Amino acid sequence: MAKLKSETLFSNELLNEIREKFSYIDVDSVKQRKRIFFDNAGGSFRLKKATEVFHQIDLIPNCPQRNHETSKYLLDVEQKGINDARTIFNAKKGSINTYFTASQAIFEITGVIAENTEGTNIVTTALEHPSAFDAAKFYANKLGRELRVANTNPVTGGVDVDEITKLIDENTSLLSVIYASNVSGAILDIETIVKEARKIKPKLFIVVDAVQHAPHGIIDIEKTPVDAINFAPYKFFGVRGCGIAYLSERAANLPHHRLYGKADGDLQLGSPVPAHFAAISEVVDYVCWIGSKFSNEQERRSLFVEGMKRIALQERGLLETLLDGTEKIPGLRNIPGVTVHLDYKDLSKRDLIVAMSIEDLDYKEAVRQYEEEGVIVFERVATSIYSKRMIESFGMIGAIRVSPLHCHRIEDIEEFLIITQKMVEKNRS
Repeated sequence: MAKLKSETLFSNELLNEIREKFSYIDVDSVKQRKRIFFDNAGGSFRLKKATEVFHQIDLIPNCPQRNHETSKYLLDVEQKGINDARTIFNAKKGSINTYFTASQAIFEITGVIAENTEGTNIVTTALEHPSAFDAAKFYANKLGRELRVANTNPVTGGVDVDEITKLIDENTSLLSVIYASNVSGAILDIETIVKEARKIKPKLFIVVDAVQHAPHGIIDIEKTPVDAINFAPYKFFGVRGCGIAYLSERAANLPHHRLYGKADGDLQLGSPVPAHFAAISEVVDYVCWIGSKFSNEQERRSLFVEGMKRIALQERGLLETLLDGTEKIPGLRNIPGVTVHLDYKDLSKRDLIVAMSIEDLDYKEAVRQYEEEGVIVFERVATSIYSKRMIESFGMIGAIRVSPLHCHRIEDIEEFLIITQKMVEKNRS
């Protein structure tokens, strides 16, 4: 078994502080029993302060679009949240817009770009979430354009840059690409994809789905100047009911649904929900707080970057432990009867997700047995509309998806491995 690179992990003292900030971190809120929640790719732990602030602000009846003192306060809350969304994206220009969900954001933005750009083809990948892939397919069909789909790489679990760029030409109207896979955890090289794609077509519109990657790594529009990118607050320690997207100036100035009396680039329809923006600010506050433990920087984006860097390092240590084990227990790579799928060795190019299977055990049955043992994981199977294309692109029929979060402990990973070994032995007897 590999020795744990403990220098990447949070200290026990800091980790205890971090864990105190999340709700239901080791207990089932309904059954009130101990559990290990390893389904954070489906919806992450919630920050206590994010949900508390959301409810506090949402109780205020005032409309932010008034001249009353409390209304002005709500407007300040909204503006701070918008600025903090810019902090997440490192978006100095362009627009921030809210949608009912992150899936709605990517679908609507894809439509506006596709319908208002010239071209004969749209390029995407087999790895996309259905909200992005189906949006590309819908508008390709509607506009009579060819849909070109880049193949996945079964070794890395991602999509190679040249698999995407070889499909792009001067007649490509839109490239839609995911930042990281919610099956394999593979992080795509978005910076290189953007550079190489724009060498072929300098004014190509590019849309990125960052829902999976945003809670695990750094996003930087300055380095990856795409035209639209989204995240889901509820998968980023926040609350449900909102999707956030950045749009470049040229993308925002396309003919979206909008109120003509508003400034160019202001795409917000109807009354804003200040509570959502307040929750986003709490998420950014939290990441900056982690950053402040390792840096003396004062500037908010710098602290946020440091915090996300430390989250990524913590998660890399947890991923390494999950795969290689500790002195107490072998990792998934070394438990006979367990297969780790798409097991790319360079962990710096992976978010904290593992796709695995247990010999002679159906995926759904495995998930059920894990729940009996107090562990929550999820099956990604080819019979699901949310998994079929991605799973089949890797030549698989399914996998058990394991997705911890940075606030988990080595002890949680060890307990999961012990339970896994127990399940293997039980199903062999």
